Amino acid sequence: MDYYYSIILNKLTFEQAVEKVTAELQKEGFGVLTEIDIKTTLKKKLDVDFYNYKILGACNAPFAYKALKAEDKIGTMLPCNVIVQEKEPGIIEVSAINPIVSMQAVVNESLAPIALEIGDKLKKVLANL
Repeated sequence: MDYYYSIILNKLTFEQAVEKVTAELQKEGFGVLTEIDIKTTLKKKLDVDFYNYKILGACNAPFAYKALKAEDKIGTMLPCNVIVQEKEPGIIEVSAINPIVSMQAVVNESLAPIALEIGDKLKKVLANL
């Protein structure tokens, strides 16, 4: 089982893809808490050129609350990261964490249904792009 879900888009610009992903996340109850621009960060910190790559820290508050009630250290795995990257001009890859795989490391059976629901929501986001 892969640790991520992924889809390739080729009809959007990078900026349009980030906007579309954000909108689809909102439809599934996620807010984007953080946005990390890897290209800009690497240029600033290391003076290296990198392709367009953003990490969106997505959170679905009701599910985060359920997970935190079930396992107080689960915050080390929150929020759910979604990446948007453009390795080649016009080819955008969107990937999201597979929470089922990431939460397998935690021995707590009550997290499994939460991870399954979040995984279904993230797969739906990608399918709707």
